[in-house]
Amino acid sequence: MKKVVSFTVNGEEREIAVAPNRSLLDALRTEAGLTGTKKGCDVGECGSCTVIMNGKPVNSCLVLAQEAQGATITTIEGVQCSADELHPLQENFMRCGAAQCGFCTPGIIMAAKALLDENPSPTVDEIRFAIAGNICRCTGYTKIIDAISRTAGGPRLAAAEELQP
Repeated sequence: MKKVVSFTVNGEEREIAVAPNRSLLDALRTEAGLTGTKKGCDVGECGSCTVIMNGKPVNSCLVLAQEAQGATITTIEGVQCSADELHPLQENFMRCGAAQCGFCTPGIIMAAKALLDENPSPTVDEIRFAIAGNICRCTGYTKIIDAISRTAGGPRLAAAEELQP
């Protein structure tokens, strides 16, 4: 039997009817039509499905949709500043070449955004720790860490030093 769940996603009040075993990931992608959050492993190992729920990054494949009752959720679709302006993380991911195939990118950006919302000036080690649950199969993480560090205004790894401001 489906249950109606109410939450705020990307600043918009939403109500969706979901089965008791429906994951937040599947509810966001199917019932809410927000397909930017990716379904990778579906067992909490890869981080592709990371969203911010009540200020904390979560693997949405491990959260039941019904557990999101009353929650405030931000997905990758809610990160962009406006229709004409990217979030600085998105801009720096492009500038640093941090996205290759792009499948992991939404989850990594969400984990990074949660970190920067809580700690605007993280160290490189804090950045590494914050994205440790996100697997990228294409890059060596250097450009990803550079993009996050650049957004924070912190030190960049050697690869990013060559980039234009």
